[in-house]
Amino acid sequence: MKNEESKPKRYSREQARVKAESYCAYQERSQAEIRNKLYEWGLHQKDVEEIITELIGENFLNEERFAMAYTSGKFRIKGWGKIKIKQGLKLKGVPDKMIQKALKTIDQDDYLNNLRLILEKKAQLLTEKDPFKRRYQLIRFAAGKGYEQDLISDLLIHNKLE
Repeated sequence: MKNEESKPKRYSREQARVKAESYCAYQERSQAEIRNKLYEWGLHQKDVEEIITELIGENFLNEERFAMAYTSGKFRIKGWGKIKIKQGLKLKGVPDKMIQKALKTIDQDDYLNNLRLILEKKAQLLTEKDPFKRRYQLIRFAAGKGYEQDLISDLLIHNKLE
């Protein structure tokens, strides 16, 4: 006997549209996320594109609003840098112009302050005594969070965080 849960559930066009509306209402989504969900639910390309157009028309789906919310959330809550946010938005299928616009909403002072805070926290946790290894570990950590190499180096030099 086959496990029923292993098969993805298929929905009619109208059922999928209603589900997509609530999926969008719960949290901001990108067009690519909705498109993938609709295909997952067994819809054909024509229906998928029509539903996406309807969702945009009814303001359930707004790529710019998604990009802004994603950028703000990843920066404020996760402490991500612009490089990592940009990669995340690209993976979600957001156009480059919208990515640039969303990244510009991050206040530069807040950005540098965030970077300084994560470097200070990490520096306190490091047990390494060798200053070169400590510096490398801090750079690698901040770069992994998506911050730019030049900003990391400048902060390390000027704030003596090593």
